[in-house]
Amino acid sequence: MNVADSQRVAAALERLGGQAAARLDEADVIVVNTCVVRQSAEDKAYGYLHSLRPLKAKNPALVINLMGCLVGVRSYEHLQQRFPFVDVFSPPSDPGPLLAYLTQGESRSLQEQETQRRFTQMDEEPTLGEVLTALPEAERNHLVSAHVPVVLGCSHACTYCIIPYRRGIERSRPAEQIMAEVRSLAAQGVREVTFLGQIVDRYGKDLPAGPDLAGLLRQAQEVAGLERIRFLTSHPNWISDSLLDAVAELPKVVPHLEVPVQAGDDDVLANMKRGYTVEDYRRLVEKIRTRLGDGFPGVSIATDIIVGFPGESEAQFQRTYDLLAELRLDVAHLARYSPRPGTVSARRMADDVPAEEKMRRFRLLEQLQEQVAGEINLRYLGQQVQVLFEEQVKGRWRGRTPTNKLVFVEAEADLRGQCLPVTITWAGPWSMQGRLSS
Repeated sequence: MNVADSQRVAAALERLGGQAAARLDEADVIVVNTCVVRQSAEDKAYGYLHSLRPLKAKNPALVINLMGCLVGVRSYEHLQQRFPFVDVFSPPSDPGPLLAYLTQGESRSLQEQETQRRFTQMDEEPTLGEVLTALPEAERNHLVSAHVPVVLGCSHACTYCIIPYRRGIERSRPAEQIMAEVRSLAAQGVREVTFLGQIVDRYGKDLPAGPDLAGLLRQAQEVAGLERIRFLTSHPNWISDSLLDAVAELPKVVPHLEVPVQAGDDDVLANMKRGYTVEDYRRLVEKIRTRLGDGFPGVSIATDIIVGFPGESEAQFQRTYDLLAELRLDVAHLARYSPRPGTVSARRMADDVPAEEKMRRFRLLEQLQEQVAGEINLRYLGQQVQVLFEEQVKGRWRGRTPTNKLVFVEAEADLRGQCLPVTITWAGPWSMQGRLSS
């Protein structure tokens, strides 16, 4: 989501006549787009902001804009006091306050009025305010895969999650605005789009009319120039039969789903306020595999897991370990619990799992998933798969299969944006290597 937001800001600044600076000390405007989903990300943002203070002291005309989840959608007075050298504070996904500052004579009072207006409307406006009609110049006709936000914010409010407090309530963008953006991206050379939402499969449920996510995928299927369509992140409670049908029936929609389980114990899931049981999740995985195919190539499923949630016992962690070993999912994004200020878990639950124990549990799951992913990927060895190539890295072309497997190929030709058959010659847990098929 932050990648998409940053592209939107860069494109808006270019429309004002700006261009990307090669170095920080050459910039007239610096935008710091922030994430605070984990404490480490928030700490990194604070550290980076402090590193900019000498630049501001050296060049008082430099405009520094703090944007994103660190600012949030409620208030930012505490940040103004802590970082008085920051000129503009912007809510997530909204370049409006920065543009107001740059176009209204650098009037702080006018900019603050615009920011407050944006904050007031964040829970009411269902849009980003504008369609991304042009990518930033550096990415125009070069970017192969682009992110398109379709649902902003979230109203589910898992007890550990800070997103509803920082990005506001769930707001679906109108389908016509999304499709205008998709068509524009395709016209600029983008071959793959990923629809984004904190709970992407809830798309459209807050709109009085229009398609759901399955319907949106069917509209995107008709866009000329697109090769692939992805979506993330799904919630187990909202993956419908019609959505699985769309994935199964639409050639451009890839067979890859991100479906976080977060824990393998029912009491921990209840404390997280996830809204499903372990058995519910197990049945869902079986349904997905039955509808979309199990085995090579079939469907790939990624999940998220948090270790060390407040009160998680060794026995409860073991159930998570056993579930991951049983389901044998393609990818597991692992995180150690960190309390986020203002969330239910931070206010009402003691962070009672020691840091070293969180790390031990993290490593155990990491080792298990490395083994599982390695065994899954071995099924690709000697097989021919379609790879959409994105960029060249250290002399090799990097691309992905429909199931989101990372593949590297050595080739002298320019493969950017091409979808080509590749025979897999080596398979590891995190990536594969191959050669172009003749």
